[in-house]
Amino acid sequence: MTPSRPYLMRALNEWILDNHCTPYVLVDAGIQGVQVPQDYVNNGQIVLNISPSAVQNLLINQDGLSFSARFGGVPMDVYVPIVAILAIYARENGQGMVFGSEAGAPDPDQPPEPPVPDNQSPKNGSNPKKGGGRPSLSVVK
Repeated sequence: MTPSRPYLMRALNEWILDNHCTPYVLVDAGIQGVQVPQDYVNNGQIVLNISPSAVQNLLINQDGLSFSARFGGVPMDVYVPIVAILAIYARENGQGMVFGSEAGAPDPDQPPEPPVPDNQSPKNGSNPKKGGGRPSLSVVK
């Protein structure tokens, strides 16, 4: 499946705006491909105001977030890969969402796992740690 983050970003942005609040995006500025004004990066992160009054040509798609804005009066085109977006929230009350690692998304802190040979991969939903059979659910308290 495609990543859910772009869909959630668009929905949360619309929800924040519909509630007359200001959408802010927290970005990991250290991710490759991030194009933001480095003068405003603090501890490797930057908070961007993406409200219609602050940006022009906002686009949130499968690849990332892009817009044009002024920083200290200087115009700049901003681009943030979707994996570099850490959170979207309303400035006024903090309501929003912090993003974790999505299933199937690469974890920048972990090296990729080597592929499992076909003869060792689980078949038909079986779990080799539980001895195979049907999957089960358990209550977590």
